[in-house]
Amino acid sequence: MAEQRLTDRENYLRMMNHEIPEFIPSTMVFGCGVGVPGLMSFPGPGVLEYEDMFGVPMVVEPNSGPIPKPGHFILEDVTKWRDIIKRPKRIDDIDWEIASKEVLDQRDPELLKVGGASVGNGYFMMLTYFMGFDNALVACMEEPDEVKDLLNFILELNLELGKKYIYYFKPDMFHMGDDIAHERAPFVSDELFLDIFEPMWRQHVQLFKEAGLPAEHHNCGAFAPFVKYIVDMGFDAWNPAQPTFNDLPAIKAEFGRQLAICGGFESNGFCALPETTEEEVRAEVRRVCDELAPGGGFAFGAFILGAIDNPESVKRNGWIQDEFAKIKFNYYN
Repeated sequence: MAEQRLTDRENYLRMMNHEIPEFIPSTMVFGCGVGVPGLMSFPGPGVLEYEDMFGVPMVVEPNSGPIPKPGHFILEDVTKWRDIIKRPKRIDDIDWEIASKEVLDQRDPELLKVGGASVGNGYFMMLTYFMGFDNALVACMEEPDEVKDLLNFILELNLELGKKYIYYFKPDMFHMGDDIAHERAPFVSDELFLDIFEPMWRQHVQLFKEAGLPAEHHNCGAFAPFVKYIVDMGFDAWNPAQPTFNDLPAIKAEFGRQLAICGGFESNGFCALPETTEEEVRAEVRRVCDELAPGGGFAFGAFILGAIDNPESVKRNGWIQDEFAKIKFNYYN
């Protein structure tokens, strides 16, 4: 095995800055996310229901995490949002100097610092948290100006938080997610996306780009039709880049290192099937790296979905990470 010269952090940032890394970076480095104490209210162990900072009822799914409680949405009529969606009190309760010191003093300085500090999960997703998918999509069609006003309220909160986050936490890179696609296509048309959501994403990412930080965007599903837009906004990477729903070689051929593909592995596909052998799983790791690593602009991110204590998932994830460790130095000089 080759001797590693760069740290994982240095290597990942080389990719994020559109350079050839020393070895294939991995997205599976835990502890990189840097949150703000007191901002997000994830429940403790055993808590199955709680409310987010806007009062949205949330339920905890054991194998996926918190989701809005089905059928219990706080906003039915988007024109009434000003009466219901208020500035969360916890924003004003944060002592940023104390919070940043508490977090940064306890973490390994060699770990990548990734974050963004926001009031929730993107813009499209926040709208669905407030209204549910059906009502959110109807609102976009019937009351687009009211939707824009609501999301601009969210954007202003995020920009306020983002400025403080950059100053106090000094992240290495920005991360923003907003799952606006399902397995077959985006939830909205190009026209609607460009009218309502693109301006929110663009203003949000520009705050961090103007601070000199690279930016990564998260979107599951068939997101390929919108990839060109995030490149134009200034995002440098996209995850999880699911291959079942997106033509990743074509995207790589079009954008090269301008947009790093982070992931590229199907977590609930062939490798998750009980009849798939260890050698077939290892061969799929090699195939994905052979297809996407050459030329740079790729970070390997792979795991098998399943309960964290499921012995079969643990075993298969072990095969994946072991095979990746064997080959990650094989692609760059």
